Amino acid sequence: MRRLPLLLPLLLLLGMGLGAPGEPGEPEPLAPSGAQCLQHACFAVFWGSRPFAAASAGCERGGGHLMTVRSTVAEEAIALLLQNRGGRLWLGLSLAPSLRCTEPARRLRGFRWVTEDNRTDYTNWAPSGPRCGERCVTVSRELRWEERRCEDPADGFLCEYNYGSSCPLLPSAEGLPVSYTTPFGARGGEFLALPPRSVASVPALGLELRCDEDGEGGRLRWGRAEPGAWPCRLGGGGCEGACSEGAGGPRCSCPDGAVLGPDGRGCRSPCAGAPCQQHCVVSGSSFVCMCDTGYHLGADGSSCEDNDDCASEPGLCEQLCVNTMGGFECRCYAGYRMVDGHCQRESHCYRAPCEQSCEDVPGGYRCGCYDGYAVDPRDPARCRLHCSDSQCPPHCSQYSEGCECPEGFLLDDDKLCVDIDECDMNYCEHNCTNHPGGYRCHCPAGYRLVNDLDCAPLPEQDAEGPPFSGDFESQTLPPPTAVPRTPPPSRTPPKAEPLHPGALVGIAVGAVLTALAPLALGYYLAKKRCRPPATMDYKCGGPHEKELGLQPVASGCAGPAQKL
Repeated sequence: MRRLPLLLPLLLLLGMGLGAPGEPGEPEPLAPSGAQCLQHACFAVFWGSRPFAAASAGCERGGGHLMTVRSTVAEEAIALLLQNRGGRLWLGLSLAPSLRCTEPARRLRGFRWVTEDNRTDYTNWAPSGPRCGERCVTVSRELRWEERRCEDPADGFLCEYNYGSSCPLLPSAEGLPVSYTTPFGARGGEFLALPPRSVASVPALGLELRCDEDGEGGRLRWGRAEPGAWPCRLGGGGCEGACSEGAGGPRCSCPDGAVLGPDGRGCRSPCAGAPCQQHCVVSGSSFVCMCDTGYHLGADGSSCEDNDDCASEPGLCEQLCVNTMGGFECRCYAGYRMVDGHCQRESHCYRAPCEQSCEDVPGGYRCGCYDGYAVDPRDPARCRLHCSDSQCPPHCSQYSEGCECPEGFLLDDDKLCVDIDECDMNYCEHNCTNHPGGYRCHCPAGYRLVNDLDCAPLPEQDAEGPPFSGDFESQTLPPPTAVPRTPPPSRTPPKAEPLHPGALVGIAVGAVLTALAPLALGYYLAKKRCRPPATMDYKCGGPHEKELGLQPVASGCAGPAQKL
């Protein structure tokens, strides 16, 4: 014979909440014939002939469903409910109409519980084997599961009711019998636990209690609508703390740090329901409201008001202090920004478009360039190669092929940038001064520079002035007469490319011949056009001179030219 766990003797010892057993075939009773409750579930047996669907509806009316047997514990509960009584009762196990037949290889043979799952740790099929077409299951006194047609009536059914928590039995007291009634209609005096909404009746005291949540922590406790304790000998008067009886009747009390709740039986913290806006601190049997740092308690003793930290503590910030709820915030004046908690003057270079370097100046910024570069006059934010001498090293980059020289320089053998002497190329109409990377044109007295290259006579009122020496740097003339220039696009100097040595020799010979031709022509014209001593003429110097002086020449053009 199969042995049952310790739960079975315990249930037998305590008894069952049983009604009068019904007879098979009688109408459905209003209450179950027998029931028992554990901590989270109740099981009940109903006798009465009915098909599977009607039995399922009967369980649902009481808030439950047909019983599921997933372990030996549930099987033991069935054994106690049947009490060796014969007959077959519906279980909550059926085969879906969409399936054609049972599946013997599976534990539940394809059947599912009425809870829409097939989870189980236990089965107990009858040895007759599966029978196709019989899609519901009953259990017999031998606890065997048998397949039956759902439309055929069984002798009764088993219901299951599940709960999240329960109330314990009230402690028994001499001369105070207690009767319990469950929400699904089971009555009796001995249950292991009682589900929510169960009622306990004590006729000797004329007292009726109900298992409900206490309203504070959501716990299930026995209570009643009337506040205060009931006689202490029955469950301690329902007091969560201590119960005492005096001239005024039973009374509950709570330990230090707690106070009675609204029902006069439960204990709660004094801060429960306190009006404190931020914090509540228990003080004996009372409470004190407190506030966060940066706030102070209002006159009502419960609300919290913000402290104006900027007004109460001057000097909190370097420049501007702005009060905030519960604190303050430091800010900076316009033109400054916060860096690591300190105000620093904001740099205009932060958003400047400078290509290489930038310098803050009053009211703005100034772009600069690295060594070997100069600010591009066409775009002050950009830099271009620059050399302040007649020779300088080229700029070579690993990201581009070859090396580069500044404008006005030629690359010599990939090792040196050599200045181009634009004055040897006759860009200027009269005198010319060469400088690294460019040149400067000069005009004689009585003339002015136009187009940065040519000379034009000045108006008569502007023609008088000191003798012109030919040196623009030493004359007080309008700026247009002497402007540093680089060759215009129409007269661009040779492209800065390395030249073959033979080509350099050819260029040198051509330059000498070109320089001698104007000298010979000048000498010829000087002899032919001799004037009286009061007249002035120009005498050209050697072809390699960078500045040409204005010369006074006597009649007959005798004597060497002297530079004024």
